[in-house]
Amino acid sequence: MTLELSSLGVSSSEPGKRISLVLTIVMHFLLAIFLIYGVSWQTKMPSAVQVELVRAVSPAPTSESAPAPVPPPPVVAPKIEPRPEPPPLPKAEAKTPAKPDIAIKEKPKPKPEETLPPKPDKMKEALWREVEQLERSKMLSELDKEVAQVKAGKAAAVNAQAIDKWLAQIRDKVRGHIVLPPDVKGNPEATFKVIQLPSGEIIGATLTKSSGHSALDAAIERAILKSSPLPKPEKSELFVRELELRFRPLENA
Repeated sequence: MTLELSSLGVSSSEPGKRISLVLTIVMHFLLAIFLIYGVSWQTKMPSAVQVELVRAVSPAPTSESAPAPVPPPPVVAPKIEPRPEPPPLPKAEAKTPAKPDIAIKEKPKPKPEETLPPKPDKMKEALWREVEQLERSKMLSELDKEVAQVKAGKAAAVNAQAIDKWLAQIRDKVRGHIVLPPDVKGNPEATFKVIQLPSGEIIGATLTKSSGHSALDAAIERAILKSSPLPKPEKSELFVRELELRFRPLENA
């Protein structure tokens, strides 16, 4: 492509202006090519473009000092932009199952089987009743024994007092009939076994322990026989057929 510089209003006598105009035209030409092919750059690789640069031959230098020529700007290669990555596909959200219009009834849970209590064994129950009765009767018997012992102890204490009182009455009566020998020294003791009837009548009196003075022993035996009938106890159940009596003639004299 050849352009006449004279048609653009530039005279040949101005070489600096001609160079600038040429460069401007070239740059506009390149920019137009870039705009045309830049639309289809994403899908089609741009083809090589040959640009023929025409440089005007500068005339011979004149005597006047001309300004230094401006170097042409470097040709910038168009940048190839990378293809944009496709946008990521949206993740499929897990859809919750839609509730059915009609509510499904749950199956009723099976009821646990009722365990029937074991039937009572009549024989065992009868045996248990007998055992309980025996234990109860044994406890009652032991309780009765304890009560009887307590009562016996109390009765024995009461009876012991009554017996002591009864024997004291017998000794007092016998002592009243004793005639002491004149040569008795000290207060010797003689023991006699006396056998009597429930009425108090004396059947016999036997010396079991001598006082060491035969005259005193004989005097005590005579006094026992003279005391018949002997005093009776306050309670008839306290009566004893055989009595053991100890005498000290000078005691309480």
